[in-house]
Amino acid sequence: MQRIIAAIKENQFKNVYLLYGEERYLKRQYTEKLKDALAGSDEMNVHFYEGKDVPVTEIIDLAETMPFLAERRVIFVSDSGLFKSGGEQMAEYLSAPNETTFFVFTESDVDKRSKLFKTVSSKGCAVEFTTQDENTLKRWVASLLSKEGKKVTEPTVMLFLSKTGTDMENIQSELEKLICYCMDRDVVTSDDVEAICTTRLQDRIFDMTEAVARKQTSKALSLYYDLLALKVQPLQILAMLSRQYNLIYQAKELKKGGVPDREIASKIGVPPFVVGKYLSQASLYKSSELRKSLELCVQSDQDVKTGLINDRMAVELIIMH
Repeated sequence: MQRIIAAIKENQFKNVYLLYGEERYLKRQYTEKLKDALAGSDEMNVHFYEGKDVPVTEIIDLAETMPFLAERRVIFVSDSGLFKSGGEQMAEYLSAPNETTFFVFTESDVDKRSKLFKTVSSKGCAVEFTTQDENTLKRWVASLLSKEGKKVTEPTVMLFLSKTGTDMENIQSELEKLICYCMDRDVVTSDDVEAICTTRLQDRIFDMTEAVARKQTSKALSLYYDLLALKVQPLQILAMLSRQYNLIYQAKELKKGGVPDREIASKIGVPPFVVGKYLSQASLYKSSELRKSLELCVQSDQDVKTGLINDRMAVELIIMH
């Protein structure tokens, strides 16, 4: 990211940029920064291509065309999949592109072994946008609230992030609702977060597994029926239950092995600020119970797909079990 900021500040640009990774918000922000810096208000020499099967030959022909009454022609290509397969022709061209044409590629996933990725890395600038860490997200949330004249405590920020997850687009959306809700006050409280922030599907699944662990069958079934009312498919719920039990089981085994919480979060692929919830729930189960629950989910999924039982009843039986 610093390389892009430096290029904009110094007005010294590479002919090709690749912005890739799972953090969509940051990719969009830096794509906009590059667009403003490279093209400004010029619309005639700015072009956009999106999706699989982008016309590579057409894009290259366009790139060879001199800009009309402008210094640059800028071509944006998003989610093309060229950095995973089929990018050889583009890689060949980008090894010596037209000096007045600039490319900005945005991709969710890339193959770093591909010829196109290697070409862009050597001839241009490839920047990965990963999920931001806990401290970065806490500072970002606090700064956005501060700009709106709102104060917030760290525990409230942590509660907020536990509901939104680490996706910055979702965080921004939920913050906008929270700010509007607290329009006439300068302090955002935990009650505000609970009142206005949408509980993610994953959190509902988490609550359901905790109710199961605490033998609160009626509550667990009620949460399940709430999910069905929200048009969540039983097989999707079953898949998420399997994932949940798998994560809880892994967290428990790692904790038993003396692994620090932050390292557990990294190993099982969850944000550090929520690993405590997994460990707390893991304490409600024996390892053998978690393994059996996970096996039951896998078996139920197979039974549904082979027609031995319908999907809705399969989840109900898991909860009752």
